[in-house]
Amino acid sequence: MFFLIALMIVVGGLTRLTDSGLSITKWELFYGTFPPLSEEKWINYFNEYKLIPEFKIQNYSMTLSEFKIIFWWEWAHRFLGRLIGISFIIPLIYFTYKLNFKKLANYYFIFFLICFQGFLGWYMVSSGLIDRIDVSHFRLSLHLIMAFLILSLILWSYFKLNIEIKEQSKLNYLFPLTFLILIFIQIIIGAFVSGMDAGLIYNSWPLMGDTYFPDDNKFMNLFNISALSDASLVQFLHRNLAYVILFFYFLILFKIYKNQIKASFLAINILGILLLSQVILGILTLINGVQIVLASMHQLSSIFLVTASIYFLYLNKKVNSFEQEN
Repeated sequence: MFFLIALMIVVGGLTRLTDSGLSITKWELFYGTFPPLSEEKWINYFNEYKLIPEFKIQNYSMTLSEFKIIFWWEWAHRFLGRLIGISFIIPLIYFTYKLNFKKLANYYFIFFLICFQGFLGWYMVSSGLIDRIDVSHFRLSLHLIMAFLILSLILWSYFKLNIEIKEQSKLNYLFPLTFLILIFIQIIIGAFVSGMDAGLIYNSWPLMGDTYFPDDNKFMNLFNISALSDASLVQFLHRNLAYVILFFYFLILFKIYKNQIKASFLAINILGILLLSQVILGILTLINGVQIVLASMHQLSSIFLVTASIYFLYLNKKVNSFEQEN
């Protein structure tokens, strides 16, 4: 399930990067399981796409063969969603019969989130069908962070089944938890950047053009809620939160080595390598004008980073008496 959802996140990112997300204009919970198998059905899908603003304003010269390219990305994304739901519910029903519902309540909660994620996907798509040529960046970020939440819960469940936590010297739990929360906030802001194509402006680093703060804005605007809908300010926030995360990482690294918390040495080193890779990929993505391969690698790297952060958090969790006995 972890690898399926990780693949889903990558395909979802590519769907966004290729502007494919609005190619299917209906939810089609069951009907859309199979792709169009005749020319007539292809034409019907294309005609429905022609009715939305994205086609009328942006893609008015698109041909049927070009439409098929963006259609396949969106169809693959939705198909993976259906596959994830089926892959989760079938063994869940089996193990409910073998064990009972009470022991699997947390897995039913994850399944509920998977189903809810399908609704959020349509909620996101629907925002781009009437008055705009793309989806709401707020809804996009909600859809993305829910995917990472599901991924994290599945990974945590896997660790609980496979990794025994012993009573040993540990870092204060608030440090890895805060680090993970910062990563999640950065993912949300990254979705804002993607949703507003904010990465296509100020393609320079470390300055934004000729200045550190974007010269098309005022610093005080950062403190307005409208800053979250301003492309240059969102890019500024995304850059600077990365610096904050780096600083906080080095603070954690210092505390671990100073206090000789040896059980976390490997985890914090892996986390540092992945964090540095993510920063480098982010910079390369930016200065190369959001080139699709680099942008996709940047999103894939975020999956590794969240995985390492969850592992680091798990290693430093408190062991309750029940876990010690079992």
